[in-house]
Amino acid sequence: MDDVDTDEQLQLTPEHLAVRTLGPLTVPSPLDGGLLERGESMHYVGEHDRVLVDGTLGVATKRGVPVEELPTFEPGGPRRTLFFDPKKTKVGIVTCGGLCPGLNNVIRGLVGELAEHYGVHSVLGFRDGYLGLTPDGAEPLELTPESVRWINQQGGTVLGTSRGGQDPRVMVETLRLRHIDILFVIGGDGSLRGAQTIADEAQRRGLPIAVVGVPKTIDNDIPWIDRSFGFQTAFGRAAESIRAAATEARSHPGGVGLVKLMGRHSGFIAAYATLASDDVDLVLIPEVPMPLEGERGVLAHVERTLDRQGHALVVVAEGYGQDMFAGTEGGADPSGNAKLFDIGKKLRDELTSHLTATGTRFQLRYVDPGYAIRSVPANSHDSVYCTRLAQAAVHAAMAGRTATVAGRWHGRFVNLPIPLVTHSRNQVDPRGDLWLSVLEATGQPVHV
Repeated sequence: MDDVDTDEQLQLTPEHLAVRTLGPLTVPSPLDGGLLERGESMHYVGEHDRVLVDGTLGVATKRGVPVEELPTFEPGGPRRTLFFDPKKTKVGIVTCGGLCPGLNNVIRGLVGELAEHYGVHSVLGFRDGYLGLTPDGAEPLELTPESVRWINQQGGTVLGTSRGGQDPRVMVETLRLRHIDILFVIGGDGSLRGAQTIADEAQRRGLPIAVVGVPKTIDNDIPWIDRSFGFQTAFGRAAESIRAAATEARSHPGGVGLVKLMGRHSGFIAAYATLASDDVDLVLIPEVPMPLEGERGVLAHVERTLDRQGHALVVVAEGYGQDMFAGTEGGADPSGNAKLFDIGKKLRDELTSHLTATGTRFQLRYVDPGYAIRSVPANSHDSVYCTRLAQAAVHAAMAGRTATVAGRWHGRFVNLPIPLVTHSRNQVDPRGDLWLSVLEATGQPVHV
């Protein structure tokens, strides 16, 4: 998986990686026996060890410091002592932002770990995103292992979701009035920034409330984690749409398939779905500018592909080519994100106009499966990952970690401070091995 660049990695300091805690751990954990009696291995790091940030000897050597001074993450997993007494702890869960495969799996995993292993039996599901943490929100749901037993088999979120920020003072007051000790926020970078404001406001008011995030983004653009949940399901479903468009294109003289996929700032879904389907002639992503016009542009490449093989298939990420709409006001969504212009329809119109003008025989099929992809249930691989992320988040919260995200780095579960994962964005590296694989698979012109 492409990650943050080396320069950003080398700039990390221990302060960037420090995880905030609510206080000393004094409560014996109920997770005794086999769950805690483990020796360290390649798969497990003890609670007093650290996980190295650097994945290569070259990067570590560039720092020029002793091994003990290399930057490290706090390992995830259960602790022998806790900050919260499970018998007295009350928990809230909220899902925010757009839909993503696996939301219900995470909810189910959180409730199951809290109730069945820690013995926490008071869990509220706040409804409709952060709106549920305000007086205007609907009454929260009581969540039990029985009530969430089958929700992993359906897409979406049983708690509902919404976009838009609410006043952290109001949200913290809601948590105080409902005696919530721990809040789990399942969301992307904007939602995690909201979680940070809640944690900061609770700290300002002297309230020992732990706020722990489970990182969710279908675009896989959250840095410092191996991947976000739901991504594998998303690109698998996207590959099915690509294969359908390829069948249409091959079955008609001059067939052109055009598939628009999600990816506001990062082209991971487009790249991985392309490699999974192996039928694509051109991939367009936000990280790699490719002009429409010119000998090495989009239109000329599609025309050459049609002339060579009689059909062509183009995949475009939704964030590609937004500069083509310069000077046009698009506005913003309730979360403050700039609304994207529809690059799929523009490409459809530009290809139609160009191929018609050149007298090329063609039939174009445009496919936009975006909302169908993000609303499906998680596949088996993502289901496992969601459960393990949920367990890691519970371990962190019960140990009094706050303003923290549970993630996985180089195969190990770690606790990361929210400001670290919201400071930048994970993107496809135009010089990295993932994009090189795409170029090899498609044979498209190289633009760096």
